[in-house]
Amino acid sequence: MRARTTETTVLIADDSAVMRTLINHIIQRLGYRSMVAEDGIECIKKLEEHKIDVLLLDINMPGKSGIEVLSYIREQEMSVPVIMITALDDISQAVQCIKMGAYEYLTKPVEKDRLEITVKNALSELSLRKKVQRLEKELVQKDIFRKILGESPALKTCIDQAMHVMETDVNVLINGESGTGKELFAQAIHHGSKRSKGPFVTINCAAITNELADSLLFGHVKGSFTGANNDHTGFFEQADGGTIFLDEIGDMSLEIQAKVLRVLQERIVRKVGEKKERPVDFRPISATHKDFTDEIENGSFRADLYYRLEEYPLYIPPLRERREDIALLARHFLESFCTANNIEPLSFSESVLEELTAYDWPGNIRELQNVVRRSAINRRGSDITSLPGQLHHAAPLQKTTAQNDAPQPPSEHRTHEQPTNASEHAPEDPAAETSLRDAELHAITRAYTSCGGNQTRTAKVLGISRSSLYRKLKKYGIEKNITLSVKHES
Repeated sequence: MRARTTETTVLIADDSAVMRTLINHIIQRLGYRSMVAEDGIECIKKLEEHKIDVLLLDINMPGKSGIEVLSYIREQEMSVPVIMITALDDISQAVQCIKMGAYEYLTKPVEKDRLEITVKNALSELSLRKKVQRLEKELVQKDIFRKILGESPALKTCIDQAMHVMETDVNVLINGESGTGKELFAQAIHHGSKRSKGPFVTINCAAITNELADSLLFGHVKGSFTGANNDHTGFFEQADGGTIFLDEIGDMSLEIQAKVLRVLQERIVRKVGEKKERPVDFRPISATHKDFTDEIENGSFRADLYYRLEEYPLYIPPLRERREDIALLARHFLESFCTANNIEPLSFSESVLEELTAYDWPGNIRELQNVVRRSAINRRGSDITSLPGQLHHAAPLQKTTAQNDAPQPPSEHRTHEQPTNASEHAPEDPAAETSLRDAELHAITRAYTSCGGNQTRTAKVLGISRSSLYRKLKKYGIEKNITLSVKHES
């Protein structure tokens, strides 16, 4: 008797006890693990409950025939190869089964050598099919995540998690610092999902005011309020059949949170000025840089909405947690900048690459891209041998401080908590912190003024997101015409 191959399981479905015993004996002598089913219904049950590598299926059985079982297998998209067992007078039915996707058929009485060769060939084809599927999946992954560059273990883990969740329709909450690429991951999940042919609608939650929320989120009909000159379709209805990306969801007011929660629960919307409710089918993907544990504790975010959004959490690591990717990203940004601006190819010196890799990048990928562009503009010759002063100006941000300030997933997703010491977080030079604050205030004020109070253009000039700019404007009290600007640009 050959060594038992317990990894390979063959299911034998036949209503004849004699035939089951005969085939079962042959299968076991070949070294495979065997299971038996007396009819089609029991066969389907065992297919659902166990990992079956090959199915030997009789055509004529009570309960459900072999043809009905084969139809079920194809409807459920099971990958198990099926070998039909048939009497001589059922050859035409066996041919029909081959057309339905069966691998092969054997006639009764089953010959041992013929059975062995057929089972081996079926397993070989199954192995080849799995390899092809694996290669196809890798190609799909490369295409979907082509905009997300990096080879670090932290990033690969994140991509792998995204690959798994995109195959489902669960709600995803993406957590990570500003500039880490949360929207790119949201787009990748959408494009790799069954909703990829549907729309991908982005909402900047930080820019939606309570006054405009109903109109922007749910839409309005013509004449429903002053200035409503046309019908408007809201964001949720625009996302029907696709994905809605709720960016910076942590900056949404409590009043709007309640409205969003209802849509997520009921999957219906009603336009302003309309009595009829409309069903909507969308998948929400949310993103935030905030720690929702703190937000929920201080009452600024609803716990019920959080648990609705966070069916699957995804944490995007900051650059300081994936330093292996910094040089790769820097070279990519440099090449792209040179190509876009018709500049001869440039390169970084080794010392500059080391300096880039050692820096903590509080602004993450967006900050790195800006530094690369400034370096290319200020270079002398074809080699970049020094970095712009802004990078050195920000250098007092120590690594320990940056890591402690990094937003983390809510406490139930943390592996451990480190005790903190207040003295460790205190700046060594209070004057340095003040000068940094003044420099940021001056830069924002100057850019905001030169852009005429336009937040979108100001954010582009500063190289930050619009939601980050909005928070900084409020922080420094530069709030002139903010409400009017948001209304106008929305």
